[in-house]
Amino acid sequence: MTNLYSPPLFLFIFLCSFSGFSQHSVEGKVVDSNRNPVAFANLILLNAQDSTTVYKGAVSSEAGDFKFTEVAENEYLLKVSFVGFGDHFRKIKVSKNENLSPLVLQEDTATLNEVSINYKNPSVKREVDRLVFSVENTTLSTGNSWDILKRTPGVILSGNSLMVRNQGVQVYINDRKVQLTASELQTLLENYSAENIKSIEVITTPPARYDAEGGAILNIVTTKSIAPGYKGNINGAWTQAVFPKYQLGTSHYYKTEKLNLFGNYTFSPRKEFKEDESYINFNDGNGNIPARWETDFERITRSKAHNANLLLDYNFDDNNVLNFSSSFTFSPGKTFDNDVMTRVFEGNNEVGNLLTESELEEDLSNVALDLEYRHLLQKPGAQFSAKAHYTRFDQDRDQLILTNIEEGAQSQESSFTTLAQQHINIATGQLDFISPLGGTSFEAGLKASLIDSESGIDYYSIDPATGQQVYEQQQSDNFLYDENIYAAYLSLAKDWERWSVKGGLRGEYTDRTGESRSMNEIDDRKYFELFPTFYLQHNFNENNSLTFDYSRRIQRPRYESLNPFRYYLTEFDFNSGNPELRASISNNFTLSYALKNQYFFDLYYRDSGETPETLSFQDNEQRLIRRVSVNLLESKSYGLDISHGRSIANWWYAYAYVSLFNEERTFMAIESGDVPVTIDIDAYYASLYNNFIISKDGTLTGEFSLTYVSNFLSGSYIMDPFTTLSLGLRKTLWNNRAELSANVEDLLDETNTWLKSQYLNQDNGYFAQPETQYVRVGFKYNFGNFRLRDNQRAIEAAERDRL
Repeated sequence: MTNLYSPPLFLFIFLCSFSGFSQHSVEGKVVDSNRNPVAFANLILLNAQDSTTVYKGAVSSEAGDFKFTEVAENEYLLKVSFVGFGDHFRKIKVSKNENLSPLVLQEDTATLNEVSINYKNPSVKREVDRLVFSVENTTLSTGNSWDILKRTPGVILSGNSLMVRNQGVQVYINDRKVQLTASELQTLLENYSAENIKSIEVITTPPARYDAEGGAILNIVTTKSIAPGYKGNINGAWTQAVFPKYQLGTSHYYKTEKLNLFGNYTFSPRKEFKEDESYINFNDGNGNIPARWETDFERITRSKAHNANLLLDYNFDDNNVLNFSSSFTFSPGKTFDNDVMTRVFEGNNEVGNLLTESELEEDLSNVALDLEYRHLLQKPGAQFSAKAHYTRFDQDRDQLILTNIEEGAQSQESSFTTLAQQHINIATGQLDFISPLGGTSFEAGLKASLIDSESGIDYYSIDPATGQQVYEQQQSDNFLYDENIYAAYLSLAKDWERWSVKGGLRGEYTDRTGESRSMNEIDDRKYFELFPTFYLQHNFNENNSLTFDYSRRIQRPRYESLNPFRYYLTEFDFNSGNPELRASISNNFTLSYALKNQYFFDLYYRDSGETPETLSFQDNEQRLIRRVSVNLLESKSYGLDISHGRSIANWWYAYAYVSLFNEERTFMAIESGDVPVTIDIDAYYASLYNNFIISKDGTLTGEFSLTYVSNFLSGSYIMDPFTTLSLGLRKTLWNNRAELSANVEDLLDETNTWLKSQYLNQDNGYFAQPETQYVRVGFKYNFGNFRLRDNQRAIEAAERDRL
């Protein structure tokens, strides 16, 4: 196991060792015409020579006081502004510590007598290797960051997971990967205000400096505030589905001249309900159905999850920045209570029942720490950065399963219990260098990733007569997995006239070892792969551009998929991993056309090769069904994506997305004589999103979204069509002091649908029904300098207009 120094301790020592000194200070007080203090006013020191260059920023306290520190000797123009008041200017000369006379703001009667909405329209720009969705100070700036991601061109929301081109995505914030699960990511972004977002970068073909593993990347680029200050909020949400549930949280943001600090905490006690209907037609190999099982499944899940996140940026000076981020998830005592009733039919006659009760308790914790140092070199555009990451994941599961088999007047009971655990350590280090080079942009870097995973399961059968537990050696195991990945990359990019080109090459060496203690087997694999990327863009004119890109990527098995253990739903329905899973290589091609940066057409082809996948197989002899992790023999997809977003009016923004696609998968039918089977579909996905500013003052907004999917592939299952309709309202209160929101999801109750697997001697399906239909009411109360961002947006826009 790798021992690492604690990043928080290192950060604390590093910050405490830094010291600086103040040259001069400028302080004073902001008041209105009645000499009452004006809280949270924005103050900017401008260079007096051009009155445009910003030197420092500050914000007044609740008592109206302000103070600039470390001010160099010079002449400045001090500008003071606040909503409802006219701008105030004062010219000052700093040669010593200055205590200014009160700065008096006069009410702006034009602003007070009429309301104007200072929003602009969202815009989209196609760059050579990404799509940039700019949302700063737009109609989408209200709400939270999760809302922004859901409305980003090309992004599909499937359940609670974000997808691009039918594949999962990786989320970055300012080019730093967010090491969270789908639910943890949603919790973080729902508590991160949309007003902090400058743009979303959709990178369908990640360049060489990103890991070769995984699908598309969504990079969240945040805004940069000049003025220091503090703001925070407390928030809560109540959700009514089958069971009511709630969420409580608080977020805080603090900025000084050198420090940016964001933290949030969420507590989510939940009681969730899920029910399934399923069937299996067991085949005798001659086309006959000797038995049919029909199953009704109900699960009640209870959990009390704690989630905390911390993001810190420390600017030592203009050329040196330290970034630290961390996330903590703790979910103790999560329980799953399952009740399963299976009716057994032979012909048209019901001949028996299988009644199963399952109790599972889980303790989970997940800690992720990131540290980055970035240094800007003297050469313009050149920089060096060093990054370190550490993750610790712990999961413990205890399960008890009781089964009663009823056949006529006879019955038979059986029961067993399992104790399972998984512990994962991930440590990474990365060095990156960027610099202009002979008219091109050059990037190069190194990365090392060290993964240490240990998991185990103990299986005990229970004697029905005595209740005594008996350890079963053959059903138990201890699995050790170590994986080390060493990578290096370089890339070059160049723009000239109407052309842009970018190319890169990444090499990754993988050394992995899997050991099953019970099987006494060791799987040791070493391999080296090259991953080229290439982009070419031609801008015919301002309204037309054509882009081609290619990438070679890798998909490695998930750690839990490598465990050779069985996780049981019933004795006759279970999941099992596969330590022999292999990584797969994909080749991806895209041809994109952009019209007026409003209409986008993407034609793509993806050959994913032997992708690791979880497939379901029914055993017609043993009368059971199992889900097994395997490598596909082949996986391909191609499609055409069309998207268009525009502001139909200054109060109405709409975005439409249509995807026409084909998915094809070939796998070995291990319960059908080990013959290859190909499943493919032609399908389409369509979504329409609308955002409305309902009130004249912009405090009441609404949204309407409609999604339709004709069908979809999930493992060996084909999903039936489904439709999702959602409505939402958001109201700000008390001059943005508070916010009230209401959402109705799956209004038509058409999101859940059947999934069926039918080929050769396989015929089974299920209708999963989680709580997709619900009403959620949320409330957020802001405190501190919560107006800082709104005022700062106006100041920044005004100063840019003067350049």
